[in-house]
Amino acid sequence: MANGKNIMKRNEQNPADCWSVEDLFANDDAWETEFQSCQQIPEQLAVFRGRLGTDAATLLEYLNYSEQVNVRLESLYVYTMLRYHEDTANAVYQAMHGRCSSFLVRINSANAFAEPELVAIPEEELEQFYVKEPDLEKYRRHLTWARLKREHILSQAEENLLAAAGEVADGPSNIYNAFADADMKFPAVIDSTGAEHPLTHGSYIALMESTDRTLRENAFKSLYGVYESFRNGLAGMLNAEIRKNVFLSRARKYDSALQAALSPLEIPESVYHNLIEAVHQNLDKMYRYMGLRKKAMGLEELHMYDLYAAMLPEADRVIPFEQAKEYVLAATEVMGAEYHKVIESSFKDRWMDIYENEGKRSGAYSCGSSVHPFVLLNHKETLDSAFTLAHELGHAMHSYLSNQKQPPVYADYVIFVAEVASTCNEALLMRYLLDHTTDKRERAVLINYFLEQFRTTLYRQTMFAEFELKTHELAEAGEALTAQQFCDIYYDLNKLYYGDNVIVDPEIAMEWARIPHFYRQFYVYQYATGFSAAMALSQRILSGGSEAVEHYLKFLSGGCSTDPISLLKIAGVDMSTPAPVNEALALFGNLIEELEELLA
Repeated sequence: MANGKNIMKRNEQNPADCWSVEDLFANDDAWETEFQSCQQIPEQLAVFRGRLGTDAATLLEYLNYSEQVNVRLESLYVYTMLRYHEDTANAVYQAMHGRCSSFLVRINSANAFAEPELVAIPEEELEQFYVKEPDLEKYRRHLTWARLKREHILSQAEENLLAAAGEVADGPSNIYNAFADADMKFPAVIDSTGAEHPLTHGSYIALMESTDRTLRENAFKSLYGVYESFRNGLAGMLNAEIRKNVFLSRARKYDSALQAALSPLEIPESVYHNLIEAVHQNLDKMYRYMGLRKKAMGLEELHMYDLYAAMLPEADRVIPFEQAKEYVLAATEVMGAEYHKVIESSFKDRWMDIYENEGKRSGAYSCGSSVHPFVLLNHKETLDSAFTLAHELGHAMHSYLSNQKQPPVYADYVIFVAEVASTCNEALLMRYLLDHTTDKRERAVLINYFLEQFRTTLYRQTMFAEFELKTHELAEAGEALTAQQFCDIYYDLNKLYYGDNVIVDPEIAMEWARIPHFYRQFYVYQYATGFSAAMALSQRILSGGSEAVEHYLKFLSGGCSTDPISLLKIAGVDMSTPAPVNEALALFGNLIEELEELLA
């Protein structure tokens, strides 16, 4: 049974529940053939070295070739990544993924000449290139974006060195992922009846959502107990990641690692700081919500292991994947026929890998590709899993429409806008469910779930963002980063964000070691900003009719054809101001008030 207590092996999966990786390559042999045919790319790229600024025709030839190469390499890499994530302990796909990653480092090294040469072309001369070769206009945005980094492009020798060090730079992340997903094992945990339950990364949240408080406490303490036993090694991995970020930011002459992460995406640093400040100013709402949760659950003490459990008994619902699918299909009808037709085809054409198996990568994600997006799930038949499905299909639709409407050079959107599409889908699903219930108690359950989205996406991800900022600032100040320091910073932030209504258990101090996104430099804040933007856009879609939908679909089809702030303005929200974050936090307060009235 897909959602039973025994975790399946990969070969026990129903093929109908697994993604259609064969759409990329029919089999491993087909991948190997393409991989071998790509081995000449570094030499072919070398032909352009020293020539990009000589004439318009050569520049156009290089850009066209580079675009074609990127499409081929993407397919190679995505295939190995998907196969590896099916079972991270599979040595065959570990090796294949490693070979592909190493080859991409070779490509990056061979292509390291490009950015310095593009930056070196005088502005007046580049404008003449556009006149001489009108087809270069296709790449104007791409060239403009590349030249924004002019001050941070190094000499040819230095760029070659940094490109060659790419595999070393990926070391902390690769080590962490291999250790956490493949090597780390957790003992079974006991519930209040004495029954054992397997504990894995994939099953942990489901256990924390259990109505059995003994099971929740045991799972919480067992999981973080294992992390605690490896605290120094895990701290070494995260420390190496942070030091790498600081080194690279300084090598490229940025003022900070934060600037190095945001500037290339054309995101002002003020967006990051304003988010943290806005949340700090609204912590009273989180404290009020925790007080309401404590009262509704009838607890004398609200512990960290109580936060994912159903606040209301009716929230403990079993939602099979087929039911979740029907919910998502119904909720997205408002997006129009084109959007809805593609959503339907995503199920029929097996874009998704639905259920957990031993060794499978934990969590969920969507990955774009030239054929169609691929979605990794670990469906647990819960309301949360239904929203995860909506979330990842939001990403998938963003990728699909951008690939359909944009040339490959602009098809891949930046992270800042990525979480808008996914969270907007969640908001549409929530509105659909609220609109299709007349039961006050069920409405209370749904509002509570919505409040949990605010807690986990806006507040919690901002807490993660603050942890990242503090640890990077310490590293930049020359401070040592030890396991104890990580734990102290993380524990204090939990105290600040949850307040006196929650017992902040000491085990939570190790949670930093469980967050894989800390190995994606300054990534998590975008969940919070994306959530805020999505709240505004979902309301426009639901109340603005076809015009609002049309604007939103233009945004989804935009890829990276312009800067992210401008893309979101097309959809109808201005993220250059703190207004969307403040509006989201105000809505959070209103929802708490409504839930208090419903429960009264």
